[in-house]
Amino acid sequence: MNKEIKVQGLKIRYAQRGNGTPLLILHGWGGSSKSWEKVIDILSNKYMVICPDLPGFGESDTPKEVWNINKYMYFVLDFLKAVHIEDFILLGHSFGGGLSTKITAENPRIVQKLILCNAAVVRAKERLSLRQRIARRSARIMKPFVNNKFYKEKIQPRLSPIVYKIAGSYDYFSANDIMKKTFKKIFAEDLRAYGTYIKKPTLVVWGENDKITPIEDAYAIKNIIDGAELNVVEGVGHAPHLKKPEELSQIIIQFLNKTEWIF
Repeated sequence: MNKEIKVQGLKIRYAQRGNGTPLLILHGWGGSSKSWEKVIDILSNKYMVICPDLPGFGESDTPKEVWNINKYMYFVLDFLKAVHIEDFILLGHSFGGGLSTKITAENPRIVQKLILCNAAVVRAKERLSLRQRIARRSARIMKPFVNNKFYKEKIQPRLSPIVYKIAGSYDYFSANDIMKKTFKKIFAEDLRAYGTYIKKPTLVVWGENDKITPIEDAYAIKNIIDGAELNVVEGVGHAPHLKKPEELSQIIIQFLNKTEWIF
């Protein structure tokens, strides 16, 4: 069931299905509740699954100003109050995974268990991928031409989407001005330090072929969060919820069914 609610003056669309313990899903950058439909359908057989279109995505309003990760965290807290959820399981993917890490570290009382799926937590400049280095080099090469009329009118509109796609940042290119600046603010902050404060049962689940948040990030997060478990989904990249929703859902259910936790 899709619903609509006002939070912080913004119209927010969200999916809510099932009954039982609340399970909140925070999607990644460029995603929405729609991208998690198959997982929501499976998990809602056991849980009350809630997945909002975060501000600026899906069918929700865009913020009227540039947001950082803190703004999104306070939005999520206000959203939870608006839908009367106080104690829940938290699942975050990519950008939503970084956001979930911060929420859990700073609000441990309200999060029962944490699931981080290809979470964008590590922002280390020293581990830019080859694709990102190529894209950055291309941007430097073209910089002297940015004020050239022919370049701006004929070349840049065709070249920019290609460069951003190579860099794995096409979502940035396709965003409006506010969301572009929001993207820069959010993805400039390394979130690894927050992991050291998390003392909740945590599952780190990752697509083994991820080129956006590479598999080494999964091992780094597992080592930072006490007692975290790691499960790698074979044969997929950054979006196991789209490529293997059934397998991802079963991994999540098996984790949540555990009754013994060691910290």
